[in-house]
Amino acid sequence: MESSNKLQKKKKWFIPLVFSLLLTTLVVFISIFTSPHFSSSQINRTHLKNRIPYFVESKLTVSKTSSDPVPRLAYLISGSTGDGKSLKRALKALYHPRNQYVVHLDLEAPAVERLELADFVNNEPIFNSVGNVRMILRANLVTYRGPTMVTNTLHAAAILLKDGGDWDWFINLSASDYPLVTQDDLLHTLIPIPRNLNFIEHTSDIGWKEYQRAKPVIIDPGLYSLHKSDVYWVSEKRSIPSAYKLFTGSAWMMLSRPFVEYCLWGWDNLPRVVLMYYANFLSSPEGYFHTVICNANEFRNTTVNHDLHFISWDNPPKQHPHFLNLYDFQRMADSNAPFARKFGRDDPVLNKIDSDLLGCNSDGYFPGNWFDLFGNSSTSSIHDITNTTSLRPGPGAKRLKHLIDGLLTAPDFHTSHCV
Repeated sequence: MESSNKLQKKKKWFIPLVFSLLLTTLVVFISIFTSPHFSSSQINRTHLKNRIPYFVESKLTVSKTSSDPVPRLAYLISGSTGDGKSLKRALKALYHPRNQYVVHLDLEAPAVERLELADFVNNEPIFNSVGNVRMILRANLVTYRGPTMVTNTLHAAAILLKDGGDWDWFINLSASDYPLVTQDDLLHTLIPIPRNLNFIEHTSDIGWKEYQRAKPVIIDPGLYSLHKSDVYWVSEKRSIPSAYKLFTGSAWMMLSRPFVEYCLWGWDNLPRVVLMYYANFLSSPEGYFHTVICNANEFRNTTVNHDLHFISWDNPPKQHPHFLNLYDFQRMADSNAPFARKFGRDDPVLNKIDSDLLGCNSDGYFPGNWFDLFGNSSTSSIHDITNTTSLRPGPGAKRLKHLIDGLLTAPDFHTSHCV
């Protein structure tokens, strides 16, 4: 009897409760659907938003290029044992306060040579005043023909992105390279050039390299050893990649800042996957950047098929180019290229380039307008340099303009990217 009374009491409050909840829900729906701010598109947008997953890649895109009237260049100049003096000379000939520089002397170089170069970078009055020259103190062991050359290039590029401020193009050179035009010539010529272009010699016709470089597997001891030794081969072969297409070309290039950022911070995994592949590829500097740029839709149409170098090769090319000398001087000048290689240490032709093409002073610098603040002497002290955009182009600018205009106006320029 008592339990039946409790059941009747529960029914008395339960039924009104359910009824009130249903009535409240009905009122809420009516108010929503009759609101002037509501439309069916809101439901669709909410539905689509919930269906489309959020990818971080959608937030990362190609960075914009600089709008600065005069471009800035970022250089890596690298060398190995015995190259300290050549690096100093090249750095002076390439110097401009508008640019950024990273100097790298291989870990194999003796400590004395590395300390001498570091002292030069830190105490040269112009470098010290402007603060745009850096030496990699924790040096890398770079194996000739190995992937450590690529990792060293990426290392320098990362330093320049982090500490180098604004710059537009990255140029990699070695102690065996030397300029054929002044930096004023080069900067002046590049003013009207779209800053998303990448000057990188490349081809998908890898030919004999398929069997001698792509299929063999090599190990670079520089990836794990403190002592330099040559690469060695693994007995097994591998097939050509099917996930991307291989390209090859020159190891020397001028790359746009957006592309360098992509190689280091790529919003898809292509740069890292290709880097892992080229870790076991002979002469990987002649393929890594070429394969990345030509397999990235954002960059494949930004290539200019030239390495901006004069290089004298055998026909067919051997492993090394000729060492250039005085007999090659006129051919170098007539090439209109801004750089040349390969030079022996202190070869007399370098003095002729300094005097006839660059107009360097006795200290080894090109005395542009910025240099006037030093009283034409690298030993003068100065706390600030102005007028870095006031350029003094010479005959080299005309030669270089002829080369670049010819490349960009070629009839097949827009159809020859990455072929």
